[in-house]
Amino acid sequence: MDIEYDIKPQRKLSLGLQELNRHRELLYFFTWRDIKIKYKQTLLGFAWAIVQPLLLMSVFVLFFRSGLQKGMDIPYTVFAFSGLMLWTIFSAGLSNAGNSMVNNANIIKKIYFPRLIIPISSILVALFDFLMTIPVFIGLLAWEGVMPRVEALYALPLGILLTLLGTFGPGCLLAALNVKFRDVRYLIPFFIQLLLFVSPVIYPATWVHHTWLKHLLAVNPMHGALQVFRSAFSTAPIDVTDLCISIFSSLCFLVVGLLYFRKTEAYFADLA
Repeated sequence: MDIEYDIKPQRKLSLGLQELNRHRELLYFFTWRDIKIKYKQTLLGFAWAIVQPLLLMSVFVLFFRSGLQKGMDIPYTVFAFSGLMLWTIFSAGLSNAGNSMVNNANIIKKIYFPRLIIPISSILVALFDFLMTIPVFIGLLAWEGVMPRVEALYALPLGILLTLLGTFGPGCLLAALNVKFRDVRYLIPFFIQLLLFVSPVIYPATWVHHTWLKHLLAVNPMHGALQVFRSAFSTAPIDVTDLCISIFSSLCFLVVGLLYFRKTEAYFADLA
């Protein structure tokens, strides 16, 4: 007996979890394929996931440690490396997701599958790089004599979850925009670099004293994620207002990104 499949578009704000679950093997394939391609024919291989944040941390420590260490309750090396760990997820996730639809144009034209698999797998590649840095971070905490607090049990996973949430919405939006407007691929690196300097990655959020400016900077989805993640080993208080602004901003980006992605995904095969 022949079986017919009726392919219907998902609701605009739906992640299509059932369909994604049916295609979970494809999600694994895309993720592992991108990981292997990223480190193929490299001398250091997966070690590049560790070397890059270490080199950046060394530069920041060399130039900013003396000026920024004052007032911190943790060593600046721990502060900078923890920020760069999460920033790796966000920056690499945005870059990968933003170019993912164009890079997979040939596959999109040939077969049907949930298009959200492509940006999701791109962000999971960035998450893989983060996981590679965890042993180094544990070693750094031991070297500096920093003990994680009890809050680490929920602060660490919550910080990672907020980072993924803050990456997914803008990533879907950039992926869909890049299909139609190829200028986006040139704007993504500049956009990510700009966000680095307005995110509390290399400096603490408490260094901004103007209330209106603090709230404006908190619109950045990474603002709250970094504060929550660092609360696992720092006693610096979390600004609840700024955290709520950051989470609300992430949710807004998620809604806008999904709406635009769902609105345009029917034309991806024609435009890619």
